[in-house]
Amino acid sequence: MDRLLYTAMSGARQSMDLQAVINHNLANASTPGFRAELQAMRAVPVQGDGLPTRTMVAATTPGSDFSHGAISTTGRELDVAIDGDGWLAVQTPDGEAYTRRGDLQIDANGVVTNLGRPVMGDGGPIVVPLGAQVSIGSDGTLSALIPGGEPTTMGPAGRLKLVNPELGSLVRGEDGLFRPKGGGVLQADETVRVVSGALEGSNVSPTETMVAMIDSARRYDMQMKTIESANENAQRANNLLSIT
Repeated sequence: MDRLLYTAMSGARQSMDLQAVINHNLANASTPGFRAELQAMRAVPVQGDGLPTRTMVAATTPGSDFSHGAISTTGRELDVAIDGDGWLAVQTPDGEAYTRRGDLQIDANGVVTNLGRPVMGDGGPIVVPLGAQVSIGSDGTLSALIPGGEPTTMGPAGRLKLVNPELGSLVRGEDGLFRPKGGGVLQADETVRVVSGALEGSNVSPTETMVAMIDSARRYDMQMKTIESANENAQRANNLLSIT
């Protein structure tokens, strides 16, 4: 009887963990550049003396879905979308990290940021003149025009650091940014191109995610019913033993 309980109990618990992953993906269905987390379940033998036939269920997130999201035009000059493969480099407290999110901002000090994190250029964080009109070229070059200046005075103000690591070589951190497995810093790739005035959307499919959420909820209900059936069977067995 306890074999059934091991399987049903662990299955119900992992279904809840799986539901958390699905909820996280659905909550970011409209987040620019978001990459969906993958989820999977597998059987794990219970370790210990006298438990060779007991099996538990483990839910894991083996990686992320790196397929591209749809690109939509925004018309905003500081919005960029990676055209094809590639990543944008940003600075974090623990080093350099990478993202596909391209809704850039300029802070009060003229630093180009991404959700408050400095955006990396060829020689470090990119800084532009305060109040300048900034445009971004397809190769990631930022051009700045000082207010009141002639268009011919527009000059380069830095270049986005764009990288193109091998597929599957990046892992997601707790902050949602990606970093190379084993650490380190990636070298810039001159061939990566961006689309200015556009953003890449999330690669989460709301329809598929909703179906997965319903499936996970039903799986949890099924495991709980299994536990109830095991309890009823145990009570019936006890009643039969008490009669004899």
